[in-house]
Amino acid sequence: MDAQTFYRSKKHDQEVRLIPSDSEDSELEEIDSEEEWTPESGLRETGMPEYNESLDEEENEDEASQEDVPRLPRWRTPHKANITNYPEWQASLPKSDDIKSPYEYFKMFFSEDILEVVVEQSNLYAIQCNTNKPLNLTTKELEQFMGTAVYMSLFGLPGTRMFWNKATRVSQVADTMALNRWEFIKKCLHFNNNEVRQGENVDPLHKIRPLVTHLTSKLQTIPMGEKLAVDEQMVPFKGRNRLKQYLPAKPKKWVYKILVLAGCDGVPHNFEIYTGRVVQPPELPDVGASGNVVLRLAQPIPKHQKHKLFFDNWFTSVPLILTLAQQGIHCAGTVRSNRLPGVSLMCDAELKRTGRGSFDQKTAMVGETTLHAVKWYDNRSVSLLSDYIGAHPVTDVDRWDGKQKKVIRVPCPAVVREYNKNMGGVDLLDSLIALYRTKIRSKKWYHRLMFHFIDITTVTAWLLYKRDCSSTGMSKEEQIRLYTFKSYIGESLCKSGKNLEHKRGQKRRRGPATPIPVPDVRLDATAHWMVMDKKKGRCKVPGCKGTPKAKCQKCDVRLCFTSTSNCFLRFHTIQFQFNFICIAQNHNNSRLDGLRSKT
Repeated sequence: MDAQTFYRSKKHDQEVRLIPSDSEDSELEEIDSEEEWTPESGLRETGMPEYNESLDEEENEDEASQEDVPRLPRWRTPHKANITNYPEWQASLPKSDDIKSPYEYFKMFFSEDILEVVVEQSNLYAIQCNTNKPLNLTTKELEQFMGTAVYMSLFGLPGTRMFWNKATRVSQVADTMALNRWEFIKKCLHFNNNEVRQGENVDPLHKIRPLVTHLTSKLQTIPMGEKLAVDEQMVPFKGRNRLKQYLPAKPKKWVYKILVLAGCDGVPHNFEIYTGRVVQPPELPDVGASGNVVLRLAQPIPKHQKHKLFFDNWFTSVPLILTLAQQGIHCAGTVRSNRLPGVSLMCDAELKRTGRGSFDQKTAMVGETTLHAVKWYDNRSVSLLSDYIGAHPVTDVDRWDGKQKKVIRVPCPAVVREYNKNMGGVDLLDSLIALYRTKIRSKKWYHRLMFHFIDITTVTAWLLYKRDCSSTGMSKEEQIRLYTFKSYIGESLCKSGKNLEHKRGQKRRRGPATPIPVPDVRLDATAHWMVMDKKKGRCKVPGCKGTPKAKCQKCDVRLCFTSTSNCFLRFHTIQFQFNFICIAQNHNNSRLDGLRSKT
């Protein structure tokens, strides 16, 4: 049966119902719904044979003589458990002979060419904002800025200034760059020239387009495995921008939405930031708003190598399955009942009466493609559509029975098992990013995406490292964990190829003052022992200008202990003013000396 015969149906069968806007799986705007789509329009866009209603009279007479020819898709129930031949993958992943360093894996994505673009645009943006205050950023300094961002994701302090604060100071960040310089770089960080915008048809991602184009081109060069999945990725963001989405059913309700193509091992191969209605490229067929997303993301997939692609019910439709089948890409995904015209599967009540694990299967031939529609009942019903695997062979899976209070065995169709096993690639990538997410806040909306790209590239670099380790036979115990891998990247970005010495003639700033412990520790009268240090230091008692070598072992502050000045006793017994304690803990030495001179 060809595609023309498949879709030549009655009027009430041709019309596909609109997707409910309040569905828990439909999270895009209403303008992107599959409205006004009909099988005939889908065939016109996909390049399949179109049904012409204005036939000649002779053709009408010929069709009238062939009334017994079926025009609806002949979905039928298999009479026996037919096991379809599983299509073998016609390629293989290349094996790696050596393992690169974490820094080399990271530089595969953030190479020198994109760093130079960011440096050029950031310096230009700083001049555009204030000609008297240039940024003078270099690629080495930009790498140090990115290295501090990687470190911040590992330590996870709630505020960026806390990394320079005396009480919560992190030397890996504070010793790399001064706070004022770091904040000035973040303020001027830019990726594209604002003065070259195009009139009314402006790109919503104009400010970050060069970085998006560069990263997608790098991800598309990664060798792909057999099993791939398309799913949505959420980037938490509460700032003010029209690209922000509100999803009340999600844990993070205000997000950027990114549609990702990833392997079952979590390695991403392509992504697209959701910006609303997108015009489909002319070289690609139009199969509806949701199906067009899959076709755009699937462009880097090698054709006719029998890759398997999985997606959820927001994307799945018959035209999408048929279009990908023409490209030699097999598909499987959950599907909504209103996207299966002419299919009469068992209702939920009948499946529930049959028992948990019951299923119903229908098959149809469209040209050379065999479609398998399976409806399975577990705790609730779910429908799946595939062009290469059906319900058989049926296996048993473990499920918890609340009534019997024990684990029972439930029959599970093959397409459900295949879908559950290979659909979680994007979810795996999200879970790894969420472990050490960069939470640097900024007033500029595109900074949130830039820090997310740093997170996704570090995780991708770690996944590629694990892939190379597996190909070389290294055991999992010998492989570097993600936390250590990211710390190596941060250290390399901050120090590799950088001159950490101060420039000649540059004024050297004094280091941070030793913080005074809180009164509950200072006045507890427990284990405060006096020890002698090799170097002298300023006494911490207000008003004292001595520079003793003696210090308290527990408080770690220098205190005078002479016949004329017993600051050690005064420090551990007198309740000083609370304001002075707060100032001493949050200001540098120069500020502290000024307050002491006043007291």
